[in-house]
Amino acid sequence: MKRCFINLHNFIILVNIFLTFMNDSDKKVNQSVVKAFKLLDAFTNDKTSWGVRELALKTGYNKSTTYRLLNTLASLNIVHQNTDEKYSLGSKLFELGNRVAIYKAISKSTNIPIKNVALEIQETVLLSILKEDQVFHINKADSLHGLKINTSIGSYQPIHATASGKLLLAFSEKNTQEKILNRIPLHKVTKHTIDSIKKLKEDLELITVQEYALDIEELELGLVSIAIPIRNKEKKVIASISASGPLSRFRTENIPNYIKTLKKGVVEIEKEFTGFESL
Repeated sequence: MKRCFINLHNFIILVNIFLTFMNDSDKKVNQSVVKAFKLLDAFTNDKTSWGVRELALKTGYNKSTTYRLLNTLASLNIVHQNTDEKYSLGSKLFELGNRVAIYKAISKSTNIPIKNVALEIQETVLLSILKEDQVFHINKADSLHGLKINTSIGSYQPIHATASGKLLLAFSEKNTQEKILNRIPLHKVTKHTIDSIKKLKEDLELITVQEYALDIEELELGLVSIAIPIRNKEKKVIASISASGPLSRFRTENIPNYIKTLKKGVVEIEKEFTGFESL
């Protein structure tokens, strides 16, 4: 059990950050979520399981509230009930903790390649994956030109309105692609955003042929992005690298140069991703 908690070190850090944030904005959040996280924070290497009564005393919640929260957490595999009727952390937390460790390792190993790309291409560079029907950004290197892209590490953006999203969707397996297309709402983010399944499918087909994707003011007016794929050793696309900058600096005739620079980063990043089937 102790070994599992060591693997959860990153998750516990996140819990503490979350609790700090909650304390600063209690009026804006769901108090049941706050209480649930405070229950989870009671589980440590020294105290790996709790009974309902003793956990209620520890947290200051009444017994019925504690029992209700634990039952809800158990239904989500976040905690589980032992044979002695005490509760321990469940498999979902180990999964989340390991995922945090993986993303942290990926961020560390890709910092230099994407910073080098950002220096050469002189635009903001993002490393992204497909997650929960959205684009999830796992690393970023800012442009030295002073243009600050609002996108941050750990944030999500819509698939259909981003170069990275369209590229990752284009290279997804066909059945996965169809399911996502049937689920996602094609909201207009700007007047240039694709809001037609037919047009999006045409775009996806073109992307697989040319092996790059463009977002020309589809996510934000005045902003252009270009994305290319990152593959594992089986040549499966598992991530994307993109460069984003102002429309005023973008020239279609420079696309080959943008791709050439991005590929320098891909060569280095793919060395780190050879062992991954997906991210």
